[in-house]
Formats: sequence, structure tokens, C-alpha cells
Amino acid sequence: MRAYLTVWRLPSAPVLLLAGFAGRLPSSMVPLALLLMVQQQTGSYAVAGLASATLGIASAVMAPVLGRVADRKGPRRVLLTQAALYPLLLALLLVVVLGGAPDAAVVAASGLAGATTPLVSGAVRALWSRTDARVRGTAYALDATATELVFVVGPALVAALAVLAAPAWAVGVAGTLGAIGALGIAGAARSWVPQTGPQTGLFSTVLSPGMPRILVSGSALMLGFGALEVAIPAFADSTGRPGISGLLLAVWALGSVAGGLWFGARVLSASLPRQYRWLLFGVTIGLAPLAWISSPWALGVLLFLGGTAIAPTLTVQSSLVGSIAPVHATTEAFTWLSTITVGASAVGAALGGALIESSAGVPGSLVLACLGAAVAVVITLVPGRGVRPAVVHRESVHA
Repeated sequence: MRAYLTVWRLPSAPVLLLAGFAGRLPSSMVPLALLLMVQQQTGSYAVAGLASATLGIASAVMAPVLGRVADRKGPRRVLLTQAALYPLLLALLLVVVLGGAPDAAVVAASGLAGATTPLVSGAVRALWSRTDARVRGTAYALDATATELVFVVGPALVAALAVLAAPAWAVGVAGTLGAIGALGIAGAARSWVPQTGPQTGLFSTVLSPGMPRILVSGSALMLGFGALEVAIPAFADSTGRPGISGLLLAVWALGSVAGGLWFGARVLSASLPRQYRWLLFGVTIGLAPLAWISSPWALGVLLFLGGTAIAPTLTVQSSLVGSIAPVHATTEAFTWLSTITVGASAVGAALGGALIESSAGVPGSLVLACLGAAVAVVITLVPGRGVRPAVVHRESVHA
């Protein structure tokens, strides 16, 4: 615990952790709440799914663009603008949906709201990358653990508000949390000093030495996770206990939280690439037996145990990105990581759903989850340009 207390005592660390948690909650709340709200209003899951997907795609496409602006001008200006626009455009989305506007207007409003999603994750990780190297790994571990909790708390909050009031309330709460988180991170970024760098092309950050391997391996891993997130509810339904799907997903996330807290307090001598490779292998081992499990309770135990490798893997992944990203493009690098992996997760969910509907069934989707992690391990073994930490001096910030 001493390592975590050291991080907590850094001047802006409480703000980064608490505001970062609040600012990330909309990412797990709005897509679900929007899906429920649009389906209730239109009676169509197709329209609801299209609106939710449009919101996610708009957010993913804009993130690297805004990340580049944040690196050059400082994240404070971007976050303050988003803190004002995001709740307003979510309010517009509510008016459009609840007012019975045409489907095209609902989809367009969803895209506008998604495009202004606060740049919280990228900004938080970029700020952590500027902390003292001796505590940076622990900071990333806390950040990964908080992210896992987001996907436990967010859906539960949506479910509670949908039952007690209406899904629209969940959208409103998410907009408020997003604004609070963005304002908090903007305050923590007051001392951010933009680093100068050469004028580069759109994909220059993605193609930095070491980045393609991290992005591709991370995408393979998240593709597997997307398949698993679809397989778990289908598994619960096949056992006649559809209500436990949320519990199983929460147990999986809590296993990750436990693993992240344990890992963050460790000091390892192995290089980051080697840690990353072995942790990906650990995730693969944890996913391997799932396709042969028939009991939901056994599945819960294995999900918890297998989940313990997830947050450590994501911690080392963030450490790698923070160490090799060009010093003038740190925020952009983290937003590319989020964009590409979120997209891969969506592809994995689609493929997993297709497998469930085919003769492969739920086991087929669970096998795909394991294969995704295994492919990620193989990618780290492919010879290529190695990971080279950025050598340009990073200005320390009070984070």
C-alpha cells in the first residue's frame, strides 16, 4: 500500500484519479442508456443499435484528432470546450429522441454527442506519463484499475436509473459526470507545457517505432474481449439464468481490479516488452478453459482468476505507450490506442455474436476470445523494429 500512498500524495493525483473516474463513466453509461432509450421510443433495436454505434464511432474518430490538438495547444483548452459542449449536445439528443424526431435526426444527434465526448482517458494517461518514473508504473496500475471499475459501476448505475426513473436520466447523469471529469482534468493540466516537435503526417504517431506492435497486439486482445463480452450473456441465457450475466461480467472486472492492485505494488526487473508478452500469455491461459465450462458458478470462478491478468496487462501496455510515444504527441498516442482497441472490441463482439448464432454456438465465441489473446502473444514475438523509449526530456507536471 505504501506505493499507492506515494502516488496519492502527488499534488494532482487525487484529482486525476477521481475526476478521471467520473469522466470515464459516460463511456460505459451513454451507449447502454441510449440503446435503452431509443428502443423504448422507437420500438426498434436496429435504430437503437445504429444510434449507439454512431455515438461510439464519432467519439473514436474524433479522439486522435483532438489528442493532436491537445498535445500542441495543451489539453486544458480542449477539455474546457468539451465540458461545455458535451452536456449540451446530450441534452439535444434527449430532446430529439424523446420528442419523436425522425430516425435520421436521432442518429445525427448521437454522432454530434459522440464527437464531443471528453478526452479524459488520453489526457489522464498523458499526464501520468509526465510523473516521476519511479512511481509511474504504480500510477498506471491505479489508472487501469479505475478503468475496470468504470465498467462495473457504469452499467449498474444505468440499470438502477432505468428501473427507478427512465434511461433518459442515465444520459443526463452521464453528461454531468463527463463535464465534472473534464473540468477536473483541465484543472490538473494547468501546468502542462506543450512540447515542440516536427510537423508530421496524420499517421506518424501510429507508425512510431514500437507503436504498431502495441496497437496490433492490443487490438487482437480487445477483439477477444469483445467476443467474451457477448459470450457471457449468451452463456447465462443458455443455462436458464439470464439474470446472472451482469454478475459474471462484474466478477470478471473485479478479478482484473484485484490483479491490478497487486501488480501495481510490485517492482519488477524484467523489461516492459517482456512483461507485456508474459502477461498476454497469462490472459490466454486464463481464457483457454472457458469454452469447456458448463456451470455458471465455475465460469465465475475462472473469470475472476483469469481476470487478474487483465489490469496488469493494460498497465504495462500504457507504460509502453507512454515510454515510446513522441514527446510532442503523447496524448495523441494514447487516444490512438483507445480508438483502435475500442474498434477491435466492437469487431470481436460482432464476430462473437455471429458465432453464437452459428453451429459453433457459445463455445465458438469463447474460443475466439482465447484465440484473440493468443494472437496478441504471437504478435509480440514477430521480429521487427524494437521498442525504443523516447529520449526527449519530458517536462514534469504536478500530477
